[in-house]
Amino acid sequence: MECITDAFVQVVDELVSHSQDDDELAAGIRWLDTQARARGITFYEMVFEVLYRNDIDERARSWMHTRN
Repeated sequence: MECITDAFVQVVDELVSHSQDDDELAAGIRWLDTQARARGITFYEMVFEVLYRNDIDERARSWMHTRN
C-alpha cells in the first residue's frame, strides 16, 4: 500500500512498544492483528484502514454539525 511510509511504520511500531505498559492498548493491537490476518492484509494496512476510516467519519460528523 503506497500510503504506508517508513514514518508511519515507525509510529505504529512505537505504539506497539508502548503497549507493553498499557493493557487496553495491547488488547486493541491484538484485535487489529487478528483482523488483519483474517482479511489477509498486513498489520500496518489494518492500522491505516482503521485510522483512515476514523478520519472520514470525523469529517462527516463535522460537516453535519456545520450544515445544521
